[in-house]
Amino acid sequence: MPNINNYPNLNNKLIKAVRGLLEHRAIWLYLLLDEAEKRDIKSEDFAKAAIMRCGCFQGERLTTDAGTKSLKGLKKTLFTLPARMVFEMKILACTDDRLDIDFHYCPLVAAWQSQGATNERIAELCDIAMQGDRGIARSFGCKLELGETIANGYDKCEIRFKRLE
Repeated sequence: MPNINNYPNLNNKLIKAVRGLLEHRAIWLYLLLDEAEKRDIKSEDFAKAAIMRCGCFQGERLTTDAGTKSLKGLKKTLFTLPARMVFEMKILACTDDRLDIDFHYCPLVAAWQSQGATNERIAELCDIAMQGDRGIARSFGCKLELGETIANGYDKCEIRFKRLE
């Protein structure tokens, strides 16, 4: 697995503070799963299902807030300017049925790196964490396609929401 390069370009005080909050939550996930595995509890048995439930819960709230299941509504409610700055996102396309975003920095990966997680473990944690986004996609009647990811050694995460046919 290639080395993970995850370095922010934006570093103002507010952005760093928000990233710190996200990193703290990512450390919770890391430590919870680490403690479970120390007790011979396989994280795959519960972590993905729990994070999916959280994503569906969040997605339902977002569809209510947006008043629509259009992906334009998802962009407006979830991928706001502050969120785009924190993850250094670039919106590539946005229609009612498709939302393509590239993330160029990930505070979750930074948090897992700070805990000494291996690159392989970071990729596993990323896949678990992405269940939240998959749940959001489901709430909008979409699927989430994940291309390249920072956690797998690429310079960006390719996040694609696509309407189910």
